Amino acid sequence: MLKTVLTYGTIAGLIAGGACFATTTLVPGHLPTLWGMALGYTTMLIALSAIFLAVKHTRDMTPDRRIGFWPALVIGLAITLVAGLFYALGWELALLVNGGSDAFLDGYMAQRRAEGGDPAKLAADLEQMSVMRTRYRNPLFRIPVTFSEIAPVGVLVSFVTAALLRNPRVLPAK
Repeated sequence: MLKTVLTYGTIAGLIAGGACFATTTLVPGHLPTLWGMALGYTTMLIALSAIFLAVKHTRDMTPDRRIGFWPALVIGLAITLVAGLFYALGWELALLVNGGSDAFLDGYMAQRRAEGGDPAKLAADLEQMSVMRTRYRNPLFRIPVTFSEIAPVGVLVSFVTAALLRNPRVLPAK
């Protein structure tokens, strides 16, 4: 099981972390906030589909072609952990290439100003980013924040996968 978790977790992490790195280093400037979020979470969902593949593979390798909800969930959550670490590493590399956390925050704040919107909400968001700047320079703060972006997606995919694949009639092995 450890080999499966590490293999599929690495694949998912390389996809999510690679996409994170690519979009922040190859795309000039910042994507509009909603587009960036949509692209980011869609990529995470695609990458974390490796959870489904890993659990199905594990189920298909058992003698009775069955897997319980809890073992399937544990596999999914373990893959989420590995993928999340790769995702955070991809973000750290992107920051390194792009001039660090201050450069990112300056660009993000400029993007938010350019998008406009409710002036009171914009002012509150910019104030929050200014306060967060000092903390965000610390990788021990930044890495868990980055991990918290992908973790909920992995948890959701893990629960759905465990619920579906505990039923041996869902995509049975041939």
